[in-house]
Amino acid sequence: MNIFFKRKRPSLYWVLSGLVLSIVFIAVSIPGISAQNFSQERSYHMLIQNVFDFIQRNYVDEVDAQELFEGAMKGMLDSLGDPNSAFLPAREFEDLTDTTSGSFGGVGLYIGKPLQARPDGTPPYIEVSSPIEGTPGWRAGINPGDLIIEIDGVSTDTLSSDEAVARLRGVPGTNVEILIRRGPRLEFPVTLTRAVIEVPVIRYEMIDDIGYIRIITFTPMTVTRTREALLELRQNNLKGIILDLRNNPGGVLEAAVGVCELFLDGGVVVSTRSRIPSENRSYTAGRRSVVPQDIPVVILINKGSASASEIVAGALKDRSRAFLVGERTFGKGSVQRVFPMGSNAGFRITTARYQTPSNADIDNIGIPPDREVLVPEFSAQDADKLRELIASNAIPVFVEQNPDATRAQADAFARELYLEYGLELTLLQRLIRNEQNRTQLTPAYDLDYDVQLQEAVNIIRNENFSRLMENNKTLKAIQEEMNSEQLLAS
Repeated sequence: MNIFFKRKRPSLYWVLSGLVLSIVFIAVSIPGISAQNFSQERSYHMLIQNVFDFIQRNYVDEVDAQELFEGAMKGMLDSLGDPNSAFLPAREFEDLTDTTSGSFGGVGLYIGKPLQARPDGTPPYIEVSSPIEGTPGWRAGINPGDLIIEIDGVSTDTLSSDEAVARLRGVPGTNVEILIRRGPRLEFPVTLTRAVIEVPVIRYEMIDDIGYIRIITFTPMTVTRTREALLELRQNNLKGIILDLRNNPGGVLEAAVGVCELFLDGGVVVSTRSRIPSENRSYTAGRRSVVPQDIPVVILINKGSASASEIVAGALKDRSRAFLVGERTFGKGSVQRVFPMGSNAGFRITTARYQTPSNADIDNIGIPPDREVLVPEFSAQDADKLRELIASNAIPVFVEQNPDATRAQADAFARELYLEYGLELTLLQRLIRNEQNRTQLTPAYDLDYDVQLQEAVNIIRNENFSRLMENNKTLKAIQEEMNSEQLLAS
C-alpha cells in the first residue's frame, strides 16, 4: 500500500564529545572486520553484524538486543536525510496503522517538521499541518501553520515528528499541555484532553444550486463516500461542484486515484517515477465518471493541501477538468511504502516521486492556484492585542452565554471587541464564528466569512467557465514559464 505523509525531520545526530580527565582510550581489534575479501556491500553487511555482536559481548553493561536492533534501524533510515523515511517501533507502527485505517487516540492534529531552522532563524519546531475536525485540537482553535513549541514543557525543536506524536497521544481523558506560537510574536498555552479520534472522511451539502464536497482525508472509504455524495447531489440539477481540499493532509494513493475517476473519463491521473522499475507506474482513470463533463468543477486548495489532495488537484487541473482557487499547496510529491517487520515494528521508505499528467514534479514546489485568494491574517502589530484577547477568554464566554446568537448579535459583539482591542473587524467576526462552530454541530461550509469559498461560488454562478478552462495552463507549462523568467532575471 502506498501511503503519503507530512514532512518529518530525522532526529538522530552523531555527536563526538571528549573528556579530558580520567579517561583511558583502549584500541581493540574487532574480529572479522576486514573487508578486503568481500564486495563493498557484503563488507558492510558483515561489519554491521560483527559490531552488533561485539557490543553485546564487550560493552560495559548488558545491552538489550532489541534496543541495539532498533537503534541500528533508526540510524540507517535517518542517514538518508529524508524526513519521510523512518524506522517505526511497535507503538509508532500501530499509530500509523490506526491513522490510515480511520481511528486512533490522541488530540487530532496532523503535524510535521522542517528539515532545518526556518529562514527567519526560528528553530525547527513542530508545525501543525491541519487539525482534524471535531477533535480536541480543532475545538481548541489550533490552526494550520501554528507551531507547537513545547509539549508538556519539553521544547519540540529537538523532537522528531514521531517523538512529538508519541507525546501527544496517550490515554483518553488525560491532559497534555502545549505551547502554541502563531505568527512571529503571538504565543499562548493550550490544554488538550486526549480522546479517541475518529477520522471523518467527507462533508457535503448544497449551496443553493451548487454541490459542495469537502474531502477531509483520503482513506479506503473516501472513494465510496465521495461517490455517494456526488450521486445524491446530482439529484438537485447541479450548476457546478466545489471540491474543497483545503487542510487535507493526504492519505492513501489509491483513494486519490479513485476520486479522480469520479470526474474523469479515462486517461492518466498520476505517474510514479523511481530508480526501481517496479515502482514506475502510471495510474489511469477507468471510465466510471459520475459527474457529467459539462458540469463546472472548482477545487479549493491552500498550504494545508498535501500529498493525495495534491494528486487530485494536479490531475484535474492538468486534464482541464477543474479550476483551482485559493493558495499554493504544501508540495508533498513523494511516495512512501510501509513495510512490516517482526515484533509489530516496521519502517516506511520513500520509493518514488510522483508526477502530474503533464509530467510536472511538485515535490517541495506545490501547486499554484489558477486564481489566488488569500485569507486575511493578523499583522505582527496585532499580535500583542490578539494575545490579550485570547487571555481574556472573552469570545468563548460570549459563545457560552449566547449559544443561539444570531449573526447580527455576533457582529455587534465583534464591534465591541473592535473598540476595545482595535483588531480588524473581519478577523474578530471570523474568530467568533470559529468559536461558535467549535461548540455546536459544525455546518459543512461557512459562506459568510470564507472568502475562498465565496470566490468559488462566484466563478460558477457569474463567470464563463468554458473560457476560463480554455486559458488554463498545465502545471508543466507553468513551471517552464517560471524557470524561463528566473533565467532571464539572473
